[in-house]
Amino acid sequence: MNILQTQSLKKYYGRGDTAVRALDGVDFSVEEGEFAAIVGTSGSGKSTLLHMLGGLDRPTGGTVTVGGKDIFSLKEEELTIFRRRKIGFVFQSYNLVPVLNVYENIVLPVELDGNSADAAYVEQVIATLGLSEKKRSLPSQLSGGQQQRVAIARALATKPAIILADEPTGNLDSKTSLDVMGLLKVSGEKFGQTIVVITHNEELAQMSGRIIRIEDGKIVSAGGVARA
Repeated sequence: MNILQTQSLKKYYGRGDTAVRALDGVDFSVEEGEFAAIVGTSGSGKSTLLHMLGGLDRPTGGTVTVGGKDIFSLKEEELTIFRRRKIGFVFQSYNLVPVLNVYENIVLPVELDGNSADAAYVEQVIATLGLSEKKRSLPSQLSGGQQQRVAIARALATKPAIILADEPTGNLDSKTSLDVMGLLKVSGEKFGQTIVVITHNEELAQMSGRIIRIEDGKIVSAGGVARA
């Protein structure tokens, strides 16, 4: 079943002959439980696409459907709530709150939504990501790889339908990057998440279940199962 789908998705900046077509009629879908990588060079439109998929920016035209709902039919406040509950984000910059410890950072999105975290589930996520001994540490006491693990745990904490990761290994060395991608894959499988990763790194993309390629704002291949 498709959990995520775009139809004729467009994002233009500027007007007329000088308009930049960051996305120019993007059509693709992602199955529930899939781990997909969207690959493209700098300026290909991949990060713009991720922002559209997550409802962080509104398109010039076309639709994004998440779990059967056209997210851009929602009013801004409704979209914010939907995004917070249904979509988890992992970015290149970890965006951790420096005065909160690891556990507090992880449960923050749940508490911002006025709920209490599922303690047993959060502990399971923490253990899966190898953070059990770091729960009371501040972000400044962690390595880059550990901080990115916390960011992944935070994205998982709300039990979202989809995890969207934008160059999540961009600030990490090659070994740590492979570790983080491996943990994303394991977490997705263990907790039933659909994961879409934006990357320019072909080696990392090969760890996904499917590679989707974007060039000049258009999908040039939707890929089969990725294999090294």
